[in-house]
This record gives sequence, structure tokens and C-alpha cells, in this order.
Amino acid sequence: MGLDITVVIADRSWLARVPPRERLPRLRNAWYADAPAGDEGWAWPQGRDSSVFAVYEFPDTLGSFKPHFWAGHRWEPVRDHVAPSLRTELDALLSALVWDGPDGEAEHTDTGFFGEGGRGVVLARSPESVRELAAAWDRARPHLDELHGPFAEHAAVPDGWISDFDAFADLLTQWGDVLTEAARRGWCVVGLSE
Repeated sequence: MGLDITVVIADRSWLARVPPRERLPRLRNAWYADAPAGDEGWAWPQGRDSSVFAVYEFPDTLGSFKPHFWAGHRWEPVRDHVAPSLRTELDALLSALVWDGPDGEAEHTDTGFFGEGGRGVVLARSPESVRELAAAWDRARPHLDELHGPFAEHAAVPDGWISDFDAFADLLTQWGDVLTEAARRGWCVVGLSE
């Protein structure tokens, strides 16, 4: 898993001004053209009032997808030991973002988001999908502490970045922040690989 990830939230109407195959280059070109200002993991072109996109840089990941992969990997042995309602919410979140799901077939991109030109996209969620995921996060967030015991007892801990409950909960909380901010703005979420 040597893959890197850059997570971007963006105004879909801004992306929709160009054909689907040109949306990814538009997003990448905008990111490289502006000198974004950083703010608690966020990088905002033209400040926090950016009208088209922002980048979230997960602290302590060095831009690597590996911690996100390990979060999904750690969830697998824990999920059967979690209350069904919480398991449902976390399954929805993780399988939509970084985990391949219980059957290994989870899709991380909404159909047609970037047309056929989606090479380099590891996740793409429409504003509608983001709202649903943010709502799932809101329902799961108050119950994260319930994972502590099952996580400590059942998560296999070979070498990997997500090795304990605190790291897992922290990464999940950061994804929750991304989803919440994107949902508040009515924007999409895109994960780009380098």
C-alpha cells in the first residue's frame, strides 16, 4: 500500500461546468495553481471562505493511504463484537470511504462522478452521498467509546499504522470532520491518489 491520498471537498456546480472527463484535471489544476492557506488540517485557497474547494491533510499520515487501509483492516475483526446499530453506521462510513466492506466489494466512487476519466480517484462522493455519510457519522460519533473494549480485545495488531483504538477513533473523527464540512457546504468529497 504505497499509495498516497489527497482528500478534497469541492463545489459540484464548479466541477460540473466542464465535461466529466475534464473534472479531475480541473480539480488538480486548481489545487496546484493556488497557494492554499492551512488551518487545522485544512488547506483553503483564498482562505476559509473558499468558494470552490479545500484540501484536508490528515495529521500524522504524511499523506499516505496506509493508515486509512489499516483502519478498514482493523475494523473487520472488531465489527462482529459491536452493537448492531453502531456496526451499521460504521460499516456504511468505512465502506463508503476506505474499507472494501464485509464482502470485499465496496465501491468508493459514486457512478459517473468523473466519467471514464477517473484514473487517480480513490474515492468520489456526491453531495447527496456526503449528506448521508455525515448523518451516519452524527449517529455513530456519540458511541465511539463503545468500540474501545471490542477494539482492544479483537483487533489484530501486526505492524501497521492503525494499531490502537485511539488512532482508529482519531482517523474516523477526522473523516467525520471532512464529511461534516462538505455536507454543510453541499459539496462533494474526492480522494485523489498521486
